[in-house]
Amino acid sequence: MEKIKVLFICHGNICRSPMAEFVFKDMVKKAGIAEHFFIASAATSTEEIGNPVHPGTVKKLREYGISTAGKYAIQMKKSDYTEYDYIIGMDSWNHRNMMRILKKDPENKVHLLLDFTGEPGDIADPWYTGNFDVTYDDVFRGCKALLDEILKVNPEIMK
Repeated sequence: MEKIKVLFICHGNICRSPMAEFVFKDMVKKAGIAEHFFIASAATSTEEIGNPVHPGTVKKLREYGISTAGKYAIQMKKSDYTEYDYIIGMDSWNHRNMMRILKKDPENKVHLLLDFTGEPGDIADPWYTGNFDVTYDDVFRGCKALLDEILKVNPEIMK
């Protein structure tokens, strides 16, 4: 079976999308299914390219024993559409910018993270709110729902 490739997207790739990337990596590792996944994150903008993960995200994830070591912001590319199975944005503004880069979504790969929960919406950007706790709670809830969806579509992973 080929790896399931998931790309998380936010504006700068220093707060929300790396948080989702590393929370999701931690989830699949704890579930014993990490070998079935390739997980990454990227930005729609160029503003933070090359910068490390925001200290607020690093601190919040450290509370759960999750490291972001070695992660630096990269930009999403149009070619990511063919590389990834799921391209997951954090808010509606990200979605608009993702579609500006990708142009179209014929295979229905582009979603917002909270679309997989019973309460779709935007994940607040802690760059502006300063509240990494609320962002983490939403990211965790979205990642759990995304993993549940992937396992529903690919039940063989759990065998």
